[in-house]
Amino acid sequence: MVMVVRTIVVCLFLSLVQMLFIEWASAGDMAKPNMVVFLSDDHSLVASSVYGSHEIETPHMARLAAEGMTLELAFVTSPRCAPSRASLMTGLMPSRNGAEANHSSPSAGIKKLPAYLQELGYEVVAFGKVGHYAKTAELGFDIAMNHGFHEDVAIENAIRWLEARSGEKPLCMFVGSNWPHVPWPEDEAIDIDAVKIPAGHVDTLETRQARRRYLAAIRRMDQELGRVLEAAKRELGEETLFIHTSDHGAQWPNAKWNLYDAGIRTPMIIRWPGRVAPGVRSRGLVSWVDVLPTLIEAAGGIAPPGIDGRSMLPLLTGKTDRHRDFIFSTHTGVGNFNVYSRRSVRTLRWKYIRNLQPEFRHQSHITKILEAESYWPS
Repeated sequence: MVMVVRTIVVCLFLSLVQMLFIEWASAGDMAKPNMVVFLSDDHSLVASSVYGSHEIETPHMARLAAEGMTLELAFVTSPRCAPSRASLMTGLMPSRNGAEANHSSPSAGIKKLPAYLQELGYEVVAFGKVGHYAKTAELGFDIAMNHGFHEDVAIENAIRWLEARSGEKPLCMFVGSNWPHVPWPEDEAIDIDAVKIPAGHVDTLETRQARRRYLAAIRRMDQELGRVLEAAKRELGEETLFIHTSDHGAQWPNAKWNLYDAGIRTPMIIRWPGRVAPGVRSRGLVSWVDVLPTLIEAAGGIAPPGIDGRSMLPLLTGKTDRHRDFIFSTHTGVGNFNVYSRRSVRTLRWKYIRNLQPEFRHQSHITKILEAESYWPS
């Protein structure tokens, strides 16, 4: 009888231990990850070694790719800064978030990403160009600093702030580089003869000089990415969810202000140790509107109904190799610049662009503003 009682007690004790372990393990699984999103500006996907460039090495992008997933078919909703970034912050297409034209803001009544994460217990901060410059302050971040034009101290200030931070809340930190947005810097170390002129461009000395400066800006962006990645690992832990992506293509013909892939296809690399396998590449179609629900679900929340975005977590964690069947993008002209309003839809194989104003001559900053980067007259 005593042996039976002892056996029952031992079984009950082991069951209790097992229940406590399960609860502890579940609590560990539910721990909210720190998250860092690094945004480059005007960064064409092909201008990096991770995506096949042979004219410039981007070692920090490569290191991030080796530690996470490289998305080969990620797209923004618009080839311009304000509408694209508004979609990132709302999970809505430009026609639904109120920021259809450039230099516009998402509607005040629409809930933004910081509010969703703050409700989940996060501190949400932004350094640098995260929204459209000063409009970053309108998005509801707990801290929003250094969002002026080429206020390049943002990277240094972000790292210093992170090193001095003492808060206990989980953190979602956005860091926006101004590179490789114009004005491009000089860098004589880049061999002008090694510069690859994109297909469809005229190979002149002026084009090569401009292309070299653009590559110099890419190099600066990559260095900033490496510094922020190291600071995130050091201050927030190796398990930090880290995303690098860009708002649209560069200020080159058929890229920025255009719905060709050079304008809307963006680099996107996501690292999340333990959840995202290292060194993998995906050809799943994803959109910038998908970032908001992905971060919300990674933070333990439920993506809001009625938005255009959908969480990428099943794709990132290897549960599927597909995400979307269609990618939609839009461009609406601004005054006498970048007129040519148009819409596009893309699948894995096909792309259709609808030009809504074929009667207008397409002109942009490339053709109308003559600055140090100007190569068009040549």
